[in-house]
Amino acid sequence: MFHLVLVNLFRNPLRSALTMGSVMLALFLFCALSGVLDTLQESIKVGSETRLVTRNKVSLIFPMPKSYMQRLQAVDGVQRVAISNWFGGTDPANPRDFFAQFAVDENYIPIYSSDVDIVEYSKLPEGVPAPAGVDPKLAVYETEQTACIVGIKLMEKRGWKLGQQVTVRGTIYPGDWTFTIRGVYKAKKKSFDESSLLFHFDYLEQKGMGGSGMVGIYILQLADPSRASAIATAVDGMFQSAAPSTRTESEQAFQAGFVSMYGNLPFVLRLVGLAIVFSILLIAANTMMTSMRERTSEFAVLKTLGFTDGAVFGMVVAEAAVITVGGGAIGALVAKFGIEKSGFNMLGFLPSMTVYWSTVFVGIGIALVIGAISGLIPALQASRLRIVDALRRVE
Repeated sequence: MFHLVLVNLFRNPLRSALTMGSVMLALFLFCALSGVLDTLQESIKVGSETRLVTRNKVSLIFPMPKSYMQRLQAVDGVQRVAISNWFGGTDPANPRDFFAQFAVDENYIPIYSSDVDIVEYSKLPEGVPAPAGVDPKLAVYETEQTACIVGIKLMEKRGWKLGQQVTVRGTIYPGDWTFTIRGVYKAKKKSFDESSLLFHFDYLEQKGMGGSGMVGIYILQLADPSRASAIATAVDGMFQSAAPSTRTESEQAFQAGFVSMYGNLPFVLRLVGLAIVFSILLIAANTMMTSMRERTSEFAVLKTLGFTDGAVFGMVVAEAAVITVGGGAIGALVAKFGIEKSGFNMLGFLPSMTVYWSTVFVGIGIALVIGAISGLIPALQASRLRIVDALRRVE
């Protein structure tokens, strides 16, 4: 029976290929759109309950004074405080090929030591000791003002090498900024982005801020994560009457709030995905109906030879399933591996794009449903077809 199904599919290979291609494209788009939602969920996992983020209470885009750092370090339960400031530059050679850049202080990488490893780094000259209290892997980076550390995916994508100079053209902070790659980091967990460039906040403060000392966000490492809520309340209470006041929340809550800035994007993506699926359902159903009408006499002959109504029904449904499930599986798998391999990261605001296996399986399940529905009506008509009536249509 399966051999007969394949023969029937390839009797008009162009039509079968186009239908399968349509289903493949539809399921690729469905999984890609769902992958955006998966990535938004994955971005929340970047945050840790052991860290707090302090930002300007009015909005993330407004900075805070650098003088807040000393007061934050003095809060009971705060182990370490780091600075992170969005840079927002572009590649002069290819402004559209964006990657994220952050100006950070010397505490930033140690705070994230549980999430990243420095896998490549420049070494000090023979006999020169590392500065006291500095990780030997970061010794050259910490002693060189224009040094930077880049993610391994960014390094591989751009074809950069350790020790190479790279130029970033500032947008928020105008001018060409030249950095020397002195380290490469690799994430210990998938949700952490590996496509960013980190450089010294002091360099940004001196060259781009005129020494004004304004900070984007503060990251607080806690000695006791169970006290996170109390510490957040204490921090915001301390700056309640200051200008500007602050908002402190867990890193996970910060990421979730950032995701919420996308508004109704999840609803729109789901709506578009369903529209695509419905459109392909109509295409597949029309194909199967056309195929059934062309083979009316063949069904009569099959029944004359002893094929039961159930056998004819199953054959038609199987044909629809092979086309839709085959195309759907290919489209879903291409979305999974193709998108993840591309390293797309929403312009650096999110981790590299992820498509969950659950999304792939849902896509294949949808393809199976499309096959069943598109083949159901033609299969019923073919199985109920009377031999005499079918043979009457033969010209």
